Amino acid sequence: MKAGYCTISGEPNVGKSTLQNRLLGRKLSIVTPKPQTTRHRVSGILTGPEYQIVFLDCPGIIEPHYELQSVMMKRVKQALEDADVLVFVVDATVEPCGREEAIIGTLRDYRKPLLLAINKIDLVKKHTLLPLIDRYQRIHQFQETVPMSALTGDGVGILLDLIIKYLPSGEALYPGEHLSEHPERFFVGEIVREKVFLLYAEEVPYSTAVVVEEFVERSGRKDYIKATIFVERGSQKQILIGRGGLALRKVGEEARKEIEEFLGRPVFLELWVKTRKHWRRTARDVKEFGY
Repeated sequence: MKAGYCTISGEPNVGKSTLQNRLLGRKLSIVTPKPQTTRHRVSGILTGPEYQIVFLDCPGIIEPHYELQSVMMKRVKQALEDADVLVFVVDATVEPCGREEAIIGTLRDYRKPLLLAINKIDLVKKHTLLPLIDRYQRIHQFQETVPMSALTGDGVGILLDLIIKYLPSGEALYPGEHLSEHPERFFVGEIVREKVFLLYAEEVPYSTAVVVEEFVERSGRKDYIKATIFVERGSQKQILIGRGGLALRKVGEEARKEIEEFLGRPVFLELWVKTRKHWRRTARDVKEFGY
């Protein structure tokens, strides 16, 4: 039996969350086209006949500029420290630069098996991959390098086999039926936040935090979920709610459908919007909102 933690790291928007979902065979991490969607260290547990992998999907590595981003980078550091295997994800459509070299240098310091996953190969010509692989290998001699596409699944099976290869021997860390270290209400809040990212323009999504205030399982009736979406300014609150509440209703409809699919049971979802000025820059608020 092999068992351990595999941390998936990289810069924002390289496809880390899509990769984790593909490896798990189901959606746990929220995915949007916008960078820095992931704020938490999202765990997903994959159990096979002779292995158990606890995947850790991290926020994209950035230079923090305010409290929320500082906390996010602390979560990344913790995930790197906890890992038995590190997977560094890069975008095949982007040439490596000094920023990636600096990140690779940091990852090297952890002295863990370091695998390179070159993602989005479905978007480039095959003849460009060998020169790209060579450029990365000159930066660091990765234990393994895997060209792949998290979107199509091409190469992901190879990556999984290599992760298992570098896992330490040991007993399973969790019962086989466990899918994550997080409770259901965590994923409910993430689903609501994903819909905000998908349905609104640039300013609003990054100012939002979602807190699940109530989660009541009711026998013979729909589960009751009350969630509050916090924003930083009154104008953002107006945009989020929309004229006659239509915009917020759309968020609720989209979120409820996915929550029901995730939980496998019907729910009644109630959404509220409140303002908390500068919450992303205030340590107390960041902590209160679950970060």
